Amino acid sequence: MPDTLNPTAGHVRLGSNAGQPMSRRDGIAKVTGAATYAADNRPDGLLYAVYAGAGIARGRVISLDVEAAKAHPGVFEVMTPDNRPPLALDPDEKHHFFAWRTEALQNDSVRYAGQPIALVIAETLEAATEGARLLAPTYDEQPARIGFDGGEAYDPPAVGIGGNPTFEKGDAEAAEAASAKVVETKIATPMQYHNAMEPHAIVAQWDGDRLTIDTPNQAIVMARGGFAAYFGIPPENVTLRSPYLGGGFGSKAILVGPQLLCILAAKLTGRPVKLTLRRDQMYGPVQHRGATRQTVTLGTDGDNRLTMIKHHAVATTSSFDDFIEGAANASQNTYAAPVLQSSHGAVRQDTGTPGPMRAPGEATGSAALEVAMDRMAEEAGMDPLDFRLLNYAETDPASGKEYSSKNLRECYAEGAKRFGWAGRPLAPGMMKDEFGRLKGWGMGTAMFPAPMFHAQARAVLKADGTALVETAGADMGQGAWTALAQIAADGVGLHADKVEFRSGTSDQPDGGVAGGSGHTATAGSALFAAGSDAVAKLAEIAMKDPDSPLFGADNAGVEARDGRLVRLDDESRSDSYADILARAGLSEVEGSGTGARNPADAEARAMFSHGAVFAEVLVDPDLFQIRVTRLVGAFAAGRIINPKLAASQLNGGMIWGVGFALHEEGIHDPRTGRPVNGDLAGYHVPVNADVPSVETLLIDEEDRFVNALGVKGVGEMGISGTVGAIANAVWHATGTRVTSFPIHISALL
Repeated sequence: MPDTLNPTAGHVRLGSNAGQPMSRRDGIAKVTGAATYAADNRPDGLLYAVYAGAGIARGRVISLDVEAAKAHPGVFEVMTPDNRPPLALDPDEKHHFFAWRTEALQNDSVRYAGQPIALVIAETLEAATEGARLLAPTYDEQPARIGFDGGEAYDPPAVGIGGNPTFEKGDAEAAEAASAKVVETKIATPMQYHNAMEPHAIVAQWDGDRLTIDTPNQAIVMARGGFAAYFGIPPENVTLRSPYLGGGFGSKAILVGPQLLCILAAKLTGRPVKLTLRRDQMYGPVQHRGATRQTVTLGTDGDNRLTMIKHHAVATTSSFDDFIEGAANASQNTYAAPVLQSSHGAVRQDTGTPGPMRAPGEATGSAALEVAMDRMAEEAGMDPLDFRLLNYAETDPASGKEYSSKNLRECYAEGAKRFGWAGRPLAPGMMKDEFGRLKGWGMGTAMFPAPMFHAQARAVLKADGTALVETAGADMGQGAWTALAQIAADGVGLHADKVEFRSGTSDQPDGGVAGGSGHTATAGSALFAAGSDAVAKLAEIAMKDPDSPLFGADNAGVEARDGRLVRLDDESRSDSYADILARAGLSEVEGSGTGARNPADAEARAMFSHGAVFAEVLVDPDLFQIRVTRLVGAFAAGRIINPKLAASQLNGGMIWGVGFALHEEGIHDPRTGRPVNGDLAGYHVPVNADVPSVETLLIDEEDRFVNALGVKGVGEMGISGTVGAIANAVWHATGTRVTSFPIHISALL
């Protein structure tokens, strides 16, 4: 049988659906309001919950005026540590891969400002909100520990999700001493907060020991297991529904305290309860990107080739948990240096615990690395692109492994050509626009790992010539429902219009994690395998049926094409799915599939997506206002399933890079520990006027090792090159090197 029906045999051929720029399947539902998000669910008897957030950053709650809150009309109950139902697991311990230590009213301690200290449950949202205000808490307050200087330093046991905090290849000190040139670059990045359009929300309802949850989630089946463990019930007793997510970016993969509180409230009251976070409540219990202080030291020899990269990062985390931004690890896999050293420190402070935020580690680390590379290019008197090409890594610098594929040279060439990089003056301050504004051009290398997780899928071929395919995946807005449906349609050999795609609920096969830029590869592989399995079963029926034109075609094999099976040795002989099932007296045939990487390929090769970002900025010479006027990114990410959606994801990543470079900054008052810009008026993200021109080029790349489909991820890569490109463009315009992000006007004065 051909490899189209056996994805475990190696690189597979996809059909006519993959590679097409299909429009989003969920687009019409979203623009017409038919899409149902978690907070849109209103079961009968629904109560509304609002949590009271701590007004201090450290200490304990002395008193709450529960009676005043309960006396308010419409307030049904107030949940505090005194009457909170029990949990099967202690929230102060780590029990689940995607659950941090969290706050679920287990005691009266306060660990950060805004931490939930009580939950008011009422017949209306307004009553719950007023009830929370009436609690009027008093505190035993201790001084807040905020920032690098106010926190407590320590050596972290791990970075990211289980990553090594240190790495060393070669003797960095000896290489530095022997280098002809050494440049040290210091970069600071701030806390950054997830600000998805949809805040975190949950509707919880108990029926005996069975729990139904509506909440946005990026790892549906995994989260189901986590919720079940916290409440001491079997996973099959939990139904988690998450068909639509209004943005996740990592924060909606993690179980958080407010979710547990809502479920506890439903247990306490015996009625369904809804809890939707306000925008200001997004700055505490639902993760953020920790601040970093980084030092990147580069050495070169007399020919301007890198001799060493030394990268040290210190990141902030909470006082009670250990998620550390793995920024220094971003330097291990980008440029051809024979000696590498990365290390991490951490500082505990009184904030919520950080977590994965789009391109965790790579976004912050590459921002520092790309500025450092530009500084070294300046020291060498070389064009920044030429310097990067001189130090191009043909094999992975950290492991020495061959890349599964790497078309970064093509990205450099095509991106530079489209941008018009040729002829860029080396010296800063040499270009102006027609209005006298300083113009600068900068670039950065984009890179992100190409992981795969584990997923399962189901496919059903029906007698009416259609198919049903399903996996418990998540669409955060990236277009997963569309791209995965295209892969699934090719797996069953039908046009996508004839395939019903179901996703987003925990009673479906496990679709894995929508994160790490690995969802399409993982869930897509499972879906294609499930479709191929169903087609293979159908083919077996036909080849054993004397009345089928495919009878006896076992050795020659067959291929699925648009609802028919075609003999490979005689394409005039084919049989439709409907006829095969009708003769067999069957209404359908079902297949199943798994998505996972071949362990041998994972061990043998380094797997990354690559790209190059070119940025143009204009800087007012009097006011020093910075405008990004052009971004051109060229990216190679294996087989592109849907070029429209991939380009949209990469455009979004570059726009996020604009926000990182020029806008986003979580600020806490060092005296109180409270966020001072916990809303979209104070916490700035780019709007259309900030990003007038963004262009993505998709570079062809075949990868026969990354997975059977040849698919890599694109969701996070676009950030990693953009931040440094903008900073380097600002230097090229002004002659001032950036030392911290976001770039303030004051830094250029």
